[in-house]
Amino acid sequence: MKSISVDELAAKSAAHLLNSIVIPRPIAWVSSIDAAGTANLAPHSYFNAVSADPPIVMFASAHSSQLDPRGRKDTLRNIEATREFVVQIVSEEMIGPMNRTAAEVPSATDEFELAGLDKCRSMSVRPPRIAGIGAALECRLNRLLDVGDATVVFGDVLVIHVEESLLQEGRVDPDRLRPLGRLGGSNYAGLGQIISLRRP
Repeated sequence: MKSISVDELAAKSAAHLLNSIVIPRPIAWVSSIDAAGTANLAPHSYFNAVSADPPIVMFASAHSSQLDPRGRKDTLRNIEATREFVVQIVSEEMIGPMNRTAAEVPSATDEFELAGLDKCRSMSVRPPRIAGIGAALECRLNRLLDVGDATVVFGDVLVIHVEESLLQEGRVDPDRLRPLGRLGGSNYAGLGQIISLRRP
């Protein structure tokens, strides 16, 4: 086995290695709006649920933007300003539009239009949802936490939207949702084989 001290790695090399080990990662497709009401949509693959009661999710926004002096992306700046956002789950068939919204473009750009996606109105927050998406979580900012080269965004889930055809006995059927997972580099994956195993 090869053992590598992180101190011996350049930051970029460490990121490449870490991102290829911690896989697959769920993708938060986050919609937000700026103070003027311009919509933004961008994928974030450091994402998960952190609490069920109350429901809270988190995603990390890396400080890697070339368009902001502090490296802060539009998503983060929008949430700082409005305290609201929507997390959509990326399904396999949405890989193309999702990838288009990953482009670094000027903040005045509406990524819904860039990716050819229709908007629909959210129930409890101002940022729109992606029309026709299988699952979406309307969120209000709980807190921000700067960690390393990123800001972790925690959101209180206010409304859960799920396409009825995906539901089975109160849960989302993963075979029907077909979520996309992020791997290292430019690689993505579907669920593949699903293994059912009851806990002892």
